[in-house]
Amino acid sequence: MPETDRPADLAITDVTALVHDADGAVQFLAGATILVRDGLILSVSTEDAPAGVEVVDGRGQVAMPGLINCHSHSPMVMFRGAAEDVSTSDWFNKKIWPMEVNLTESDVTLATRLACAEMIASGTTTFADHYFMMDRIADVVDETGMRANLGWTYFSSEGDSGFDRGLGFALERNGSASGRITTSLAPHAEYTVDDDDLRRTARAGLDHDLLVHIHAAESRIQTRQSRALRGISPIQVLAQTGILDGRTLIAHGKGIVPEDLPLLAAARGRVGVGSAPKGYLKVGEETTPIRALVSAGVAVGLATDGAASNNTLDVWESMMMTSLVQKYVEQDERWMTARQVLGIATLGSAAAVGLTGVVGSLAPGHQADVILIDLSGPHTQPIHDLAATLVYSARSADISTTIVAGRVLMRDRRLLTVDLGATLDALAPRLAELTDTTHGKSIQDYGF
Repeated sequence: MPETDRPADLAITDVTALVHDADGAVQFLAGATILVRDGLILSVSTEDAPAGVEVVDGRGQVAMPGLINCHSHSPMVMFRGAAEDVSTSDWFNKKIWPMEVNLTESDVTLATRLACAEMIASGTTTFADHYFMMDRIADVVDETGMRANLGWTYFSSEGDSGFDRGLGFALERNGSASGRITTSLAPHAEYTVDDDDLRRTARAGLDHDLLVHIHAAESRIQTRQSRALRGISPIQVLAQTGILDGRTLIAHGKGIVPEDLPLLAAARGRVGVGSAPKGYLKVGEETTPIRALVSAGVAVGLATDGAASNNTLDVWESMMMTSLVQKYVEQDERWMTARQVLGIATLGSAAAVGLTGVVGSLAPGHQADVILIDLSGPHTQPIHDLAATLVYSARSADISTTIVAGRVLMRDRRLLTVDLGATLDALAPRLAELTDTTHGKSIQDYGF
């Protein structure tokens, strides 16, 4: 049978589909059927589903591209609530980095299973992760059916071994899990990785076409200190060391200043920024200057950071907060509209993690990463403006179904690829030891 004549193997029927027009603007197609073949979207139309295919009944629901978490530390769910209401310095130096000394490979495996369960249940189908023991995280991504870009965190204090381990992992696991895993190089930050290692990272990224995922300009305080110590901003450090010459994902970018924008604009199409507003509000700091970045042509995507700071891995929550916080910061109720932030959640986030044309759109040829949202609850009725209902009224708990590469990972709120009860039972005995800081050790020192 010719390739074009082969039938679909999955049909998502009778949905209102979030699609994009030729300019990338969000539109809605009512009464749609989404046909999937070999994990890819075959068509989105108002035609009936053909006979003989697996059907997911989407009656009365909205279909969206699966959400993309543009910056996370998934195993940090194990520290959820363990470092609250302290200064940023104490959060790192007295809580998180001393606790991370306690990690074992088994801990990372269990915690990643819990994180994947949370993400699947809240509609995230792709996440960009920056952490340790990344080979274990990759194994869990494979077993749970999710999609991820994975980078093994390293510091210059580790010597050559940190860089070598990260590069080796990136080359070995890129394209694994039937293509659902892509990889990145993950230097921690420009203040924990020296210029020579940043240059080496930049060269390796270009040589192997790997994304570089790095914390940079995390706050205005960091930018001020960088200027005082080095005479340049963190973004200028990335430019001078060649990081911005390749594909780059910047975590947070809250300290990006006007003189950084031409450097980022010059890297249009190569550099993205992941923004996680909930954590910024918790520490009383500024937020990512999304309006300036978008005006400069920089892709901005939604993120959660780790659950130790953000408390959840709920990108839907980040979407709503992004709209509200941006309106407040810009003092403009017409900015970051519901449709704009839905655009950031879909096409913007895909671009930020370097997956444009792969995910982020319900369009033929894209991966069949789809979520269904049930808007029948009293908190979402009546519906006058569907985009506004999704952003300001709906919750991630309204997501009924999560599909990745045409495989159903959650149906009718029931997780199909993670045994949540067994995971929690296995993790519980480790919690006291994981949060112990009496040993006096730390993986690093935070000097800001």
